[in-house]
Amino acid sequence: MTFLIDTHTFLWFITGSNELSKMAKEQIEKDNNDIFISIASLWEISIKTAIGKLQILDSYDTVINDVTENEIAILPINFIHTVIQNKLPFHHKDPFDRIIVSQAIAENMTLISRDDIFDVYLKNEQVKRIW
Repeated sequence: MTFLIDTHTFLWFITGSNELSKMAKEQIEKDNNDIFISIASLWEISIKTAIGKLQILDSYDTVINDVTENEIAILPINFIHTVIQNKLPFHHKDPFDRIIVSQAIAENMTLISRDDIFDVYLKNEQVKRIW
């Protein structure tokens, strides 16, 4: 299966946090699953570490090592993702969440996230969220 992981899912996975659900951890670690992280998540981490809203173990420069060491692919943002995002209702206004859910819809990827706000966006889609 193909999965898109949310920002907090990635951070909790690489730090071994107990916040990460057992199901999420199992799916990320499963050998035959393809795991992606949105470039938007990396951008979010970059912004939040730069302004002091998020602290990570090392400098932001090392985040790419966590991505590659865990065989996580980076999903770029393309025009179709922005078209879908443009048409989403405003259930909330977090631009990172909105583009991540748009990418999951466009790429038909199961979203791994604790945030149940995604369910509102996905209720009429074939894409689902797991946690």
